[in-house]
Amino acid sequence: MGHRAAPVMSQISLNMPLRRIYSDAPGRTTGRTEGTPMKRYSAFAIAREAFRHHTGWTRAWRSPAPKSRYDVVIVGAGGHGLATAYWLGKNHGITNVAVLEKGWLGGGNTGRNTTIIRSNYLQDPSAALYEKSRSLFETMSQDLNYNVMFSPRGVLMLAQTEHEKRGYLRTAHANALQGIDTRFIGPKEVKEICPIMNTEGPRYPVLGGLWQKRAGTARHDAVAWGYARACSDMGMDIIEQCEVTGVTRDGGKVTGVDTTRGRIATDKMGIVVAGHSGRLAEMAGFRLPIESVPLQALVSEPIKPCMDIVVMANTVHGYLSQSDKGEMVIGGGTDAYNAYTQRGSFHHIEETVRSLIEIFPMISRLKMLRQWGGIVDMTGDRSPILSKTPVDGIFINCGWGTGGFKATPGSGFAFAELMATGKSPLTDAFSLDRFREGRFIDESVAAGVAH
Repeated sequence: MGHRAAPVMSQISLNMPLRRIYSDAPGRTTGRTEGTPMKRYSAFAIAREAFRHHTGWTRAWRSPAPKSRYDVVIVGAGGHGLATAYWLGKNHGITNVAVLEKGWLGGGNTGRNTTIIRSNYLQDPSAALYEKSRSLFETMSQDLNYNVMFSPRGVLMLAQTEHEKRGYLRTAHANALQGIDTRFIGPKEVKEICPIMNTEGPRYPVLGGLWQKRAGTARHDAVAWGYARACSDMGMDIIEQCEVTGVTRDGGKVTGVDTTRGRIATDKMGIVVAGHSGRLAEMAGFRLPIESVPLQALVSEPIKPCMDIVVMANTVHGYLSQSDKGEMVIGGGTDAYNAYTQRGSFHHIEETVRSLIEIFPMISRLKMLRQWGGIVDMTGDRSPILSKTPVDGIFINCGWGTGGFKATPGSGFAFAELMATGKSPLTDAFSLDRFREGRFIDESVAAGVAH
């Protein structure tokens, strides 16, 4: 049965419990069969459905049985996988596509991140890819006819040591050459932008910050739902509860995948599964230079609006923003061990919140509402892999570390171009070959922190 959804037209509707958005109550919605055009969401549509007791909403995307063969199979129905499928259809006319998901759509890292979007990276290949993504976020709601709640509220990265200050000044100059609008600001302006911040902390006083005004946040779930709806409308099959258990090959070329719902034949396969990339690569017969580690985040109880930007403090490795529901969204660094866990732990609260309290004393009085974890895959240079693989017809999109959400539309745009044509200017520098040839894109060194 496909998911049924009313349009996300406001912050209030988007933050409803999922049972309200995905109501399966008999008589409340109508199905949509293949070939039936998708109804557009609009203020007029909401008014019309209000008079019809909301009986006319159709399923947001179909949930068909898998076919025996597709032109392209994408493994992973998270943001990056769905974005890849979307751009394959929109830019390259490839719509005989299956997106396979072992769980539920958007249930992995797409729904487990802190929603930060920025493009102020030092290295040219990184800046180009992330800026492409940031610009696509600005028009995503209109492009998908789905409100992803993109909020260009601004991202401030604090400089709390002289070394960090010099690094951000360097990044600001690099961004100017790259055409990215960032600037370094002093402590006084930092305080004006974020009055609740303590800029004169005893250990790490704020010496300034790298300010990107057009960066911000978006609703992570809505990004996945919007892409799923658009892909389904193009005739693509999104198949949930369908785990890949093996990859079939004929010599050095892919021929299909074995799944818990049967064998599916294909000549072209994209692996977009974040923390489980190494496992899928092993099934296909090659290894990846990555390791999987947990990444945790938490939110506080809702409070009145007190912070309208995103603040990142890399010296203590914590970041903070306030959601539209009033929760303080808090994230930090990865755990110090390899694992596939998706739960929170006390040490993360202790390490991350303890450090952030020096900068934001007011959060010491808040209660934690919920905590969670995701599985991130990290490369040696902390930059992603978008590449062909040793197996003909298999392409890999992985290694985004702790910052994959911000790259969602740009990653899909570039990876779709690579899969469709065999080459993309945005992915050239991110190939697997760089590890053998020593062409690292070392953003961990550039930022002084893995992200």
